[in-house]
Amino acid sequence: MIQFTVYGEPVAQGRPRATTIAGRARLYDPAKSRNYKEYVKMAAAKYAPAALLEGPLLLNVTVYRSIPKSFSKKKTAQAEAGELRPTSKPDVDNYVKGIKDALNKVIWKDDSQVVSVMVAKFYSQKPRIEVKVQALEEQVQQLSII
Repeated sequence: MIQFTVYGEPVAQGRPRATTIAGRARLYDPAKSRNYKEYVKMAAAKYAPAALLEGPLLLNVTVYRSIPKSFSKKKTAQAEAGELRPTSKPDVDNYVKGIKDALNKVIWKDDSQVVSVMVAKFYSQKPRIEVKVQALEEQVQQLSII
């Protein structure tokens, strides 16, 4: 299993932007998404395996967003305890899209190898994203031991 944490305010994958160059349409990532993917790539590189992972993979992503300053002390305590969870945008799948793109050619060959995803959003005083990647074979072996 490979696990690591990306510290800082999580950034969800933004919608692609379009521009025309020499009369041709061109799509590109918004700068904020592109920069965050590079940051995730750098954080993940420290935990990269000697050879890129192959085969089916399980991905577990836990997103910890900053607690809004507008929250009362009571709401802040509930949020920190995990009793109050973020239900506002961005969606959890947009966080996962950016993480999966960033881990291509760093942890695995292609993000199409990810066959199972677990993702959760929480509030925290320390915003971050925690990522766990596990080969499906590892998961099967652990279940057979139990």
